Amino acid sequence: MADGQTQPSVRKSGQHPEKALSAAFVRTVKDPGKYFDGHGLFLKVDPSGAKRWVQRIVIRGKRREIGLGPVSLLSLADARTAALDNRKSARSGGDPLSAKRAANAVLSFEEAARKVHEIHRPSWRNPKHAAQFLTTLETYVFPRMGRISVSEVSTADVLAVLTPIWLSKPETARRVRQRIATVMKWAVAQGWRQDNPADTISAALPRQEKGQEPRKSLPYADLPRFMADLRAAKAGDLTKLALELVILTACRSGEVRLAHWDEIDLDRAEWTIPAERMKAKKAHRIPLSDRAVAVLTEAKALGARMGDTSGLVFPGTKAGKPISDMTLTKLVKAMGYDVHVHGFRSTFKVWAQERTNMPREVTEAALAHTIQNKAEAAYARSDLFEKRVKLMRSWEVQLELQPSRVARIG
Repeated sequence: MADGQTQPSVRKSGQHPEKALSAAFVRTVKDPGKYFDGHGLFLKVDPSGAKRWVQRIVIRGKRREIGLGPVSLLSLADARTAALDNRKSARSGGDPLSAKRAANAVLSFEEAARKVHEIHRPSWRNPKHAAQFLTTLETYVFPRMGRISVSEVSTADVLAVLTPIWLSKPETARRVRQRIATVMKWAVAQGWRQDNPADTISAALPRQEKGQEPRKSLPYADLPRFMADLRAAKAGDLTKLALELVILTACRSGEVRLAHWDEIDLDRAEWTIPAERMKAKKAHRIPLSDRAVAVLTEAKALGARMGDTSGLVFPGTKAGKPISDMTLTKLVKAMGYDVHVHGFRSTFKVWAQERTNMPREVTEAALAHTIQNKAEAAYARSDLFEKRVKLMRSWEVQLELQPSRVARIG
């Protein structure tokens, strides 16, 4: 015992002291042991010198001990308040020990997000989508509120994450908000909170201008020049052929990059993408123009020379893997065009509207767009394939026009 230190009087069994300890004693005591205060509360001093609060309490007829926390985080007054609250809860039939365990089980936002990622990953269409979910959270969210308990995340925390990027990166910000909301919905389902702070902040965020961050497209009059530049570009032949097929078929780049030979019938000039690879989860049959068949024939010969056995139409440099989306993007940029690969679908749409007489539903079918009107969709059972054959042949003609010539086709 240190000089000048006063040891609380020894408590005999059966005695119930009330506020036996003092703040000064708690601060200075060094001898290992248990020092009782009242309401089952005692200070435990370990041989190492560590001090922590423990409470002995009867819960539903059973004697239990509840750890309240270290002295460094919980003062004597706070420990007494916690002990009294626990005792009141136990006397009214509650279980403060279970409540404490439940509170400790609540995950941090980062832990919850990673758990949600694991739960949802099987439902994502491809690994890229799964990776993007975590990547955006790791970049914009975890540094600001990753360590906060998911039950304690507030609207102020979400605003602090979104405000810096809400106007400068609107599309990214919307995705971040959506992913935060997904994590918080899961937390609500776990019973850890009652609200979703990502859903209640609209009024606090500035209005985003419509059309920000559009996917840049090329005017259709410039397509013949682009196609000539593409064929002359210094890039891998398979990469150039893949981009050309994206444009010729007006498909999404992922649909082309992941294409397999068993989907394609060159003799019939048809390509059928299975439902699991389509955005709308519905098989999509595509008429192949003469040039599209030529592109695929050349790709097949290149794959054979490479000795590829993956079945992929456009295999990448890694065995069994397709060329990446970034490969196509880099090719477009290297050619000096400030456009997005996906933007060629917009170019096709504008061309069809302005330079053909094809009905809108034919163009929409070519783009594999889902009919939003449920009543209309119920009757629209044809894929309008024969009309799309004519449309895609006309599109091929547009791509091969001289740059100075623009004609009405179809």
